[in-house]
Amino acid sequence: MRFASLASGSEGNALVVESGGTRVMLDCGLGLRDAISRLARLSLSPDDLSAILVTHEHEDHSGGVLRFARKFNLPVWLTFGTFRANQDAFSLLPQVSMIEGYQRFEVDGIEIEPFPVPHDAREPVQFVFGNGAKRLGVITDTGSSTPHIEATLSGCHALVLECNHDAQMLAKSAYPQSLIRRISGRYGHLDNGSSGELLARLDQSRLQHVIAAHLSRKNNTPELARHALCEAMGCSPEWIGVACQSEGFGWRQI
Repeated sequence: MRFASLASGSEGNALVVESGGTRVMLDCGLGLRDAISRLARLSLSPDDLSAILVTHEHEDHSGGVLRFARKFNLPVWLTFGTFRANQDAFSLLPQVSMIEGYQRFEVDGIEIEPFPVPHDAREPVQFVFGNGAKRLGVITDTGSSTPHIEATLSGCHALVLECNHDAQMLAKSAYPQSLIRRISGRYGHLDNGSSGELLARLDQSRLQHVIAAHLSRKNNTPELARHALCEAMGCSPEWIGVACQSEGFGWRQI
C-alpha cells in the first residue's frame, strides 16, 4: 500500500491511496486541470482511479468532485448528510454510494473504515484505509479528538494528521474574533498541540509514517507542526513529514 497527496490546505485538498491495482482519491477540492496535472506528477491519470471519497461538503474538499467524477465517470462515496448539504450538485454525480452507519466497505480490495469527527459540517467523516496487512489513517478537519477517533487510529502503520494552526499565532492574527473562535473551537480545526496530544494517546508501535497536514499558511509553520508531533513520537523532527498546499507530498510506501 502507498499514498500521496495532491494538495493539502484551505485552498484545496486531495489524497490518493493505492493498493494492488486499485487507487481511490480522498476528496477533490481542486479544479479539473489542476487535479489532472497533479495526478500526472504522481505518474497517474484519472483513468487510474476507481472511486472518489468525500469527507464533507466544504469547498476545499468537495469543490472539484462533481466535474472530476462526471468527466471520468467515477463513483463517489459520501455520507447522507454531506449529500444533503449540496444536494443540487451531488444529485448530478454519475454514481453515488451512501456511507451509512459508518460501516466498513470495500472498493476493489481496499477496505475503508469511515469514522465521525467533530467539525462544522453536516455529517463529516474521516477514514482508515486497509489492505488486510497495513492500515493508513487520515484525519483532518476536526476540532477535537474523541475516544472513538483514538481507538480507530491506534495501531495504524501510517497517519496523515491535521496540524492546522499554532494556537498563539491564531490568537494574535488579524482574523475576526468570530473566525478565530470557529477555527479554534470544538468543531473547527486541530492546532499543533492538540494534534500532538492525540498522537501521544495512540498505539504508535506500527507507525512508519506520520504526516502533518492541512497547515494554515498564515497561522502555522512546518517547523512548529513538526515539533509538536515529534515530541509526541519521541523522534527527530526530520522523521515527521509535512503536506503542503502547492505540492502535497510524494508517494509514501507502507
